[in-house]
This record gives sequence, structure tokens and C-alpha cells, in this order.
Amino acid sequence: MKTKKKQKALIGWREWVGFPELGIDRIKAKIDTGARTSVIHAFRVRKLDDADEPRVEFYLHPVQRRRKPEFRCTAPIVDERTIKSSNGESETRYVIITPIRLGEDIWPIELTLSNRDQMGFRVLAGRASIRGRCIVDPDSSFLLCR
Repeated sequence: MKTKKKQKALIGWREWVGFPELGIDRIKAKIDTGARTSVIHAFRVRKLDDADEPRVEFYLHPVQRRRKPEFRCTAPIVDERTIKSSNGESETRYVIITPIRLGEDIWPIELTLSNRDQMGFRVLAGRASIRGRCIVDPDSSFLLCR
């Protein structure tokens, strides 16, 4: 007997996402299939040395162009990578794995941490985070919820 494949979600070029383990219920994300890696806005990033496993502490402002609210987050570090941004500059970033909520579905993704104060979106969801799960309609926004 053949098992039925789950239908891929149709999403727009921007969507509301959540990061339950970081305490973030709702944050606007740009879906960017041109980027492999996903990134979340983070500032005051520092490695915590007092734990058994390497951890990182960071703060974020989930609302674009707003300093409030401010969230303090911690997560295990799974890697450090040099990422080349769209403007050609390279930056070494911490990598964490945390669940993302997109619509009704939740699954773990890799996120790099970078200050995105000057960027239009606090989260950029790269193609690796949605591969096999979503189809992007570049003409639409917020297909899963408003």
C-alpha cells in the first residue's frame, strides 16, 4: 500500500511565522528562495560559556522599525558559518536550530543570527527552510494568515 504524500503548502513571498522555542508568536518573514540560509534579526549576541553545551544569548525586536517589544533569547549553538550577504560582504554568524511555525505546521530549521536593523524584514527564510514543504507564489503575500 502506497502512503499518501502530504500536499505542500502554498505560501506568498512574505508570511507571518513564529518561533515557539524563542517565545516569538508572530514575526514577518520574507521568503527568499535565492538565499540558501535563513536568518533572524539579532543584536547583543554573545556566546554563553557557563553551560555544558555551547549556547548563545541574543536579543531581538520582532516588529520592523520598532525598538519595542524586545525579546531575550537563548539557544544551543550548532555551528559558526561565514555567510556572504546579497551585497557581497562576508560575516561569521552563529547557527542555531529552532522550530518555525508557518501556518498550522511546525518543523525545525537552521537560523543564523545577524543584525538586520537596516533590512526590511526581521526574518529571511531561505530555500533550505522550506524545501519539500512549500511552494512559493511570488505574486502573493500572507496566504496562510493575515
